Amino acid sequence: MQDGTIRRIIDKWLKAGVLEEGHIQDVEQGTPQGGVISPLLANIFLHEVLDKWFEQEVKPRMSDRAILVRYADDALMVFSLEKDARRVMAVLPKRFGRFGLRLHSEKTRLIDFRRCQLTTQAGDSGQDSKRKVFDLLGFTHYWGRTRRGGFVVKRKTAKDRFGRSLKRVAQWCRNNRHLPLGVQHQNLIRKLQGYYQYYGITGNQRALARFLYELKRIWRKWLARRSQKRDISWDRFICILTRYPLPEPNMRRLAESLAVSP
Repeated sequence: MQDGTIRRIIDKWLKAGVLEEGHIQDVEQGTPQGGVISPLLANIFLHEVLDKWFEQEVKPRMSDRAILVRYADDALMVFSLEKDARRVMAVLPKRFGRFGLRLHSEKTRLIDFRRCQLTTQAGDSGQDSKRKVFDLLGFTHYWGRTRRGGFVVKRKTAKDRFGRSLKRVAQWCRNNRHLPLGVQHQNLIRKLQGYYQYYGITGNQRALARFLYELKRIWRKWLARRSQKRDISWDRFICILTRYPLPEPNMRRLAESLAVSP
């Protein structure tokens, strides 16, 4: 990079550290986890290190189809043939090492995601416990059945993301339980809408409904902690929800909003 001003700004950003729970943690190397500069620098580096390399050097050498999907520093490579996947896996650490980068030792792995992992023998429910799944961008990807009996890759909210989102909601309700009900209601609506917008994809309706149910339980719990003298029964809490309703996940509306988004 030739622009000295931009370079100095990036250097300061990298050395600024991360504020977690009121404490600043210095970053000795790499980009700060969760920092706004991280995805920007990941796109700049990995476009050259991974994207162009995969298109210009890897794909022409493969025996069959190969696809790369990347978002910031999360990447997924799909190969039709196992031998192609193993060839790329063997050279990938060397490719990253040339640019001073390292692969995440726990997240970088080979997964057998062939369709045959879902058995269809007589008496089989279609839920083969040995079939492989993988997580990407907050979703768990797995093989499932369509209504017509065909195979399709389905997606649902990953367990760790589901729990993390509920934990943040619980922390907010705990810290803000003193606020008027109307204010809490408006904030929870915004949180739900943001959650629906990201996780509201085809096949994930059950996870969205469960998230709404768990959010209601959390809200009721911390509303009951506003006073030591009274508890909030479910009947009383239903009356509160009648006055302050929380939005249900509407998959059709979500699909329409995504279709018109720029």
